[in-house]
Amino acid sequence: MSSITTPKVNQGDSKHLYTVIVLGASGDLAKKKTFPALFGLYKNKYLDQNTRIIGYARTKMDQTTFEGHVSKYIKLKTEADKAALQQFLKLCSYQDGQYDQDKDFQNLEKHILEVEKASGSTARLFYMALPPSVFIPVATSLKRNNYHSVEKDGILTRLIVEKPFGMDLESSRKLGRELGALFNEDEIYRIDHYLGKEMVKNLMILRFANVIFGSVWNRQSIDNVQITFKEKIGTEGRGGYFDEFGIIRDVMQNHLLQILSLVAMEPPVSLSAEDVRDEKVKVLRFIPPIVKENVLLGQYGKSEDGKEPGYLDDKTVPHGSKTPTYAAATLFIHNDRWSGVPFMLKCGKALDQQKTEIRIQFKDVPGNLFTGLSRNEIVIRVQPNEAVYVKMMNKEPGLGMKTIISDLDLSYSSRFNDSVIPEAYESLILDALNGDHSNFVRDDELDAAWKIFTPILKTIDQGAIDPIPYAYGSRGPKGVSEFVAKHGYTRGEQAYVWPLHSEAGKDATGKDQQFKNKSN
Repeated sequence: MSSITTPKVNQGDSKHLYTVIVLGASGDLAKKKTFPALFGLYKNKYLDQNTRIIGYARTKMDQTTFEGHVSKYIKLKTEADKAALQQFLKLCSYQDGQYDQDKDFQNLEKHILEVEKASGSTARLFYMALPPSVFIPVATSLKRNNYHSVEKDGILTRLIVEKPFGMDLESSRKLGRELGALFNEDEIYRIDHYLGKEMVKNLMILRFANVIFGSVWNRQSIDNVQITFKEKIGTEGRGGYFDEFGIIRDVMQNHLLQILSLVAMEPPVSLSAEDVRDEKVKVLRFIPPIVKENVLLGQYGKSEDGKEPGYLDDKTVPHGSKTPTYAAATLFIHNDRWSGVPFMLKCGKALDQQKTEIRIQFKDVPGNLFTGLSRNEIVIRVQPNEAVYVKMMNKEPGLGMKTIISDLDLSYSSRFNDSVIPEAYESLILDALNGDHSNFVRDDELDAAWKIFTPILKTIDQGAIDPIPYAYGSRGPKGVSEFVAKHGYTRGEQAYVWPLHSEAGKDATGKDQQFKNKSN
C-alpha cells in the first residue's frame, strides 16, 4: 500500500544557525524528552550539522558523564542510528552553574560565545526544562547576562517555557507580567507538548479540508463531545510533586483544553500563527467557569490484588490528601455553533489502559424506521495507535434487514505503514526554530483558560469536593458512566467489535487479536 513520507531535508530556519541551550539539562524532562527530540531532528537532517547544543544545570558533570546522560533515553534501532549518535554527541557540551548567580550565567555566556565563534551561529534557543519555581530567576539571569537581539547584535533569541504556567489565574498573570517584562511575546514559546502530537495537529485538516465533516460540525448534528486522557501508571514516587497540582492542573486545564479549542474553534482567516490563535482564544472566551455540579473527582487506592499501592501510600504525599488523580468535567460553549452541546473532559492516572481520544457523538436518527440503532460517532485516537474512525450503521450481510454497527477506519499503522510519526517534542522544537508560534500558547489564550478553571480549582483546594476512591488499574471511580449519561452520552444497544487483520491486528505486544473492542 502506498504511504506518505516526509522528505529528509533541512527545514530549519534558513536565515539563522542556532545554538540550543538546555537549562535544567540534568533533569528528567531534558534526558527523557528534550535531548531525544533534538537527536531525532539531527538524525533526520532537520538540524543543521553546525548546530551546537549546550546543557546547563546545577549538577557537576564532566563531558563523558554528560554524554551518558544525553544518550540514556535515546532509542537506537540501527547501526546508522548509533553512528548518528556519536556525531550528535560531538555537538553537545555542558556547563554547570546555579540558577540565581550572575557569575555562573556569565561563565555560560563565555561558553556560548566560544561555541558561536566556532560554529558561526547567529541565533540562540533557550529551552527552560525547569520547575516553575525557578522560571523567573533563570529568565532574569538570561536577560541580564545572555540576551542578544538581532537589531543590536545580529543574534536572534528565543525562549521555550514548559508548563505549568502558574497555579491559577492570579499566579499565571503574575508569571506572565514578570516574563513579559524580560522578553517580548514573539520571543516566548510556551510549550504544551500535546499540540505537537500528530493527531492534534491533524484536527484542523480534518475539520477544514473535508466538506463531509465541516457540514455536520455543529449543534444541529452533534449531541456531545468527550475528550479522554487515561494513563496506566500512578505517581510512581513523585506524588509529593503531583500533589501540588492535581490532575486538573496537570492535564485537563492545558492538554485537554487545547484539544477542545481545536475541535470547537471557527475557521481561521489563514494558517498564520496569530490567526489560528485568535480563533482559539475566541472560542475559549465563550466558555463560562466550570460549576461544582459538572465535576466528578476520584483518587486511586490500591489495586484489587494489592500489588499496586494507592496514592496515599506514596510516602511523599501529605497524609490525608484530597488531591484528585481522576477528574471529569463538563464545559459548555455559549456560541451559535455549540450552544447546548456538552464537552466532557476526562483524565486520570492508574487506570486500566493508556489512551487519549476525542469521541464526537451525533444525535439520534429522527423517526423509527429501524429499531435498536446506535448513534454515529467520529473517534480520533490521539495515542497510542493513531487512528480516525467513523462508527456507522450498516446492513448485516445476509438475507434479512438487520442492522449492525460498522466503521470507516483510518488506522495509521496500516494506511501509513512506512511513515514514522515524529515525537511531539521534535515537532514543537522544530516549530520554535522556524519561528512558528501556531502550536504554542499565547498569553491571552492562557488567561482565558485559567478563567474557566480557577473558580472550581479554588473550591477543590478548599476540600469542598471529596474524591471518590477507585482501585489502581480500574476504569475509574464509580459514577463516571452516570456522569457522562447525565450529559447526553448514550451507549448503543448493540455490542461493537472491530475486526482486525494482518499487521493492524497485532496489539502493543505484537500478539494477534481477533477483535478489539472500541466501545470503551
